[in-house]
Amino acid sequence: MTAHPGRYPSTRLRRTRQHAWLRSMVAETALAPADLVWPLFVHEHEASHPVASMPGVERLSVDGIVKAAADAAALGIPAIALFPVVEAGHKSDDARHALDPDNLVCRAVRAVKKETGDALGIICDVALDPYTTHGHDGLLREGCILNDETVAVLVKQAAALAEAGCHVVAPSDMMDGRVGAIRAALDAAGRQDVCILSYAAKYASAFYGPFRDAVGSHAALATAASLGVADKKTYQMDPANTAEALREVALDLAEGADMVMVKPAGTALDVIWRVKEAFGVPTLAYQVSGEYAMIQAAAANGWLDGPKAALESLLVMKRAGADCILTYFAPEIARALR
Repeated sequence: MTAHPGRYPSTRLRRTRQHAWLRSMVAETALAPADLVWPLFVHEHEASHPVASMPGVERLSVDGIVKAAADAAALGIPAIALFPVVEAGHKSDDARHALDPDNLVCRAVRAVKKETGDALGIICDVALDPYTTHGHDGLLREGCILNDETVAVLVKQAAALAEAGCHVVAPSDMMDGRVGAIRAALDAAGRQDVCILSYAAKYASAFYGPFRDAVGSHAALATAASLGVADKKTYQMDPANTAEALREVALDLAEGADMVMVKPAGTALDVIWRVKEAFGVPTLAYQVSGEYAMIQAAAANGWLDGPKAALESLLVMKRAGADCILTYFAPEIARALR
């Protein structure tokens, strides 16, 4: 359709900006609590522990997660995403604790499911980094992250999470072929109803630092450096690339992904747009820990209005094409919107 911009002075675009109700009426993009997912960290301790690099975010007990889940449902947030803080004694080179049906995250899933049933979505991360001594998302041998061997473990991890009752498994590991293998295993186990949210375009970003502090994998990556793989650039995407992201999405959709993720969101608005335009599938974005921490730090220093900056940051992600956004601001924003 050809645009007809009109001509000044008969056309004055400021007319529709005069009043709040008028700006709202002609707004092209709207943000609602239903557009948000709240990421939560669960740990083994009774008391909550603040994450120093993420002001306002805490590691919660299983009971604390249940309460947060109830709060999310009351605020109209449709789902939570669970990330475990795994104790050092449960970490190993082969990440075997990820497969334990009674591990921390499986217990948290069962507890939340008992409280909320199917009224609130439970999304579970499928990756090995919380469980490995080296902090990588895959198995490590002789300075190399093993793809197919890792996929075999991820399949079992996804099966354990589905058995615990999670609604969505979210492979964030970026191994090739893992979506198809997980889908086949879930279907064979009669779990056709479990969705797969693929982290299809996950970049090797500098903005993940606070998250790694929160789950305890940051220190483990120091161990990885001594083993010859100091970073995740051999499996996470190069931030220089966008066409590659479309190939990743296409492959994951062909393998059975129901939804796809772009991460980090704030530095990949163009990728969100291209993915949504090219495929028209449910496209999620993750406002990652570093993005959250920057806004909080600037607000704490009085350099910007934190709540307004948070809201604007999410609105532009929605404008770029994100159907839903994982953000640590979820409860704050949901309260403001309601």
